[in-house]
Amino acid sequence: MSGAYIVGAAMIPMGKHRDSSYSGLALPPVLRALRESGLGKDDIEAVYCGHAFGGMLTGQRIIKEIGMGGIPVMNVDNACSGGASALHLAFKSVSSGEHAAALVIGVDKLTQFGGGTLPLVAEDPEVQQGMVMPALYAMRARRYLHERGEPVSLLAQVSVKARRHGAKNPFAQFRKEITIDEVLASRAICDPLTLLQCCPTGDGAAAVVVVNERLRRRLDARAVEIAGSVLHSGTPTTGFRNMLRPEITRDCARDVYEQAGLGPQDVDVVELHDAFTIAELVYYEALGLCQDGESARFLTAGKSTYGGDVVVNPSGGLLSKGHPVGCSGVAQAVEMYWQLTEQAGARQVPGARIGMTHVTGGGIAGLDHGACAVHILKASD
Repeated sequence: MSGAYIVGAAMIPMGKHRDSSYSGLALPPVLRALRESGLGKDDIEAVYCGHAFGGMLTGQRIIKEIGMGGIPVMNVDNACSGGASALHLAFKSVSSGEHAAALVIGVDKLTQFGGGTLPLVAEDPEVQQGMVMPALYAMRARRYLHERGEPVSLLAQVSVKARRHGAKNPFAQFRKEITIDEVLASRAICDPLTLLQCCPTGDGAAAVVVVNERLRRRLDARAVEIAGSVLHSGTPTTGFRNMLRPEITRDCARDVYEQAGLGPQDVDVVELHDAFTIAELVYYEALGLCQDGESARFLTAGKSTYGGDVVVNPSGGLLSKGHPVGCSGVAQAVEMYWQLTEQAGARQVPGARIGMTHVTGGGIAGLDHGACAVHILKASD
């Protein structure tokens, strides 16, 4: 297999774009990513569009507005992992030699639901019993605080860090720093999670252009290598499941490190799936960023921020940037492209050479998660 490289990346500011269509959200980053890559629309050989709630033929509806068509368009619905799954498919097609250049789009418009928790599949037995994603993560949080003997204020520190990072990101939905007291005093959502410990709903779109090694050498564009790309589905399990040991993320991390020939100690910057505060603490350990049982200290000692071992979610993560579901995996890749090409502005991680993105998708009875995608990206020489 040959290499796969991101040579153009863009996103729109995440927020509530109630008057925009899916095409209206996606076209600006698509056009900018193409322009930055130096490629025209006729150079793209395949399109992969990740979304969760866009409906049929979302990708075709977007690209027809700029006169693109006649090429394979794959629409990827994989819950929160939709955009990351689309990137995985582009990586596979380009690195295998099937296509020389592919366009990846991530887009979703959550304001269409008018607020509240996102709809889940009614036939799922746990959903029938009232399961929603805040409840799932609240159970994880309760278990974590009980087993580790930690105070609720630990969770709030994740939100404080996310907002501190996001305050420097012009694409973040929330750009105001907050305090631990403000987090804990915000409206209760599902004990122990409060409003400021939950990612905001909103709308967003992002796009990247992925090319092979031969085309990369012809282009006058900054390039970032996709050194590893792994996608897993959840393993069916009945009975007890350790909610603090998400096997789907651990398996993806193990496989992507092996594929890239790297380890967690090599990673400089990470964008991980912090849909709720507890998720970041659990995923520190699952991704190997710290030892099992050490995530609380990893956070409180400042090891996951600037000046620490690895900068986690310099964008502000889903807690600050927002989480337009199918968009998020591509938006993570855009952030990583900017970090590894030193285009991240005030939030730039100094000397960043190796980056990781991680996103999980969907809650299904009997599964840890429905999908998980992890990518490792490397700055090109």
